[in-house]
Amino acid sequence: MTASSFFQRGEGSTLAALASLCGGELRDPAGADLVVHGLAALRQAGSDDVALFENPTYSADLETSHAGLVVTSKRHASLVPERMAVLIVRSPQVAFGQIGRSLYPDALRPTSIQATGTISENAFVHPSAKLESNVTIEPFASIGPGVAIGSGTTVASGASIGAGCQIGRGSFLGQNATVQHALIGNHVILHPGVRIGQDGFGYVPGPTGLEKMVQIGRVIIQDRVEIGANSTVDRGAVRDTVIGENTKIDNLVQVAHNVVIGRNCVIVGQVGIAGSVTMGDGVAIGGQSGVNGHVTIGNGAQIAAVSVVATDVPAGARWGGTPARPVREWIREMTALKRIAHSSRGNERDDG
Repeated sequence: MTASSFFQRGEGSTLAALASLCGGELRDPAGADLVVHGLAALRQAGSDDVALFENPTYSADLETSHAGLVVTSKRHASLVPERMAVLIVRSPQVAFGQIGRSLYPDALRPTSIQATGTISENAFVHPSAKLESNVTIEPFASIGPGVAIGSGTTVASGASIGAGCQIGRGSFLGQNATVQHALIGNHVILHPGVRIGQDGFGYVPGPTGLEKMVQIGRVIIQDRVEIGANSTVDRGAVRDTVIGENTKIDNLVQVAHNVVIGRNCVIVGQVGIAGSVTMGDGVAIGGQSGVNGHVTIGNGAQIAAVSVVATDVPAGARWGGTPARPVREWIREMTALKRIAHSSRGNERDDG
């Protein structure tokens, strides 16, 4: 089957323009007027594609590549064949991202299946809902009583917005997403299947078994937050669950009740954050990690993947492991355990 992309290429750009965009330098300025239109992996790239090379592991693919431009660092530029145009930058990943946004502007956010600013006759919009101009409502979406939606926002097919919720301008609620008891800012993206504002998990032992604690808080999602498919954000119990502006959350993440997440945080797939956790600004949590309830993680802290955070983490710290502790300490412990295991295997052979 012929390979194709669902995302149309833009008008293209000269190599000189891309160098200026990224603050990089062309190895051979003579090719500055060459125009490229797309992105591709080294192996699949054609003469009008830009490819990324930042790992010598892919040197074999580089040797046979037909890419029109290779983005790489000064450290690896000498590995690129002389026949190829090279853009030398300080951070290849960052530059490749800048180029991608330039060449594929339509891929920056989801798009609607219908004309912008139209409301499908198969959608339900409560008469008391207030929609600004240019709001798009796709088939089988449901807009409850008292809802307010800002201009330029799209509510995709099958999405549901509960009573009294407010959605800002330029946002996108993906297919089958549900929003309850929530206030959502501008330019927020909720991918398909996201659940916002449902009950937090709160029970106490009673005389006849577990008794439910009411969850009467809200979810506050600030501007430019993006939440990946099938992630869940519970509403607060007696205080709000808050996600700070420009925070990015991957697919399949659980954010429990009363959690407060700062600005510019990154939370990778399958992370679970228990109730009443407080995270500062710029925190990064690797995939499949868990954070215990009532823990505070300071500004700029980084948690390695597959870690369990059981205690407070200082600002700027780098922690990992189970339970999580400073990375250097964790590595020293793992190294010591390996030595012990190796020594034990040697003793077993001697005994045999």
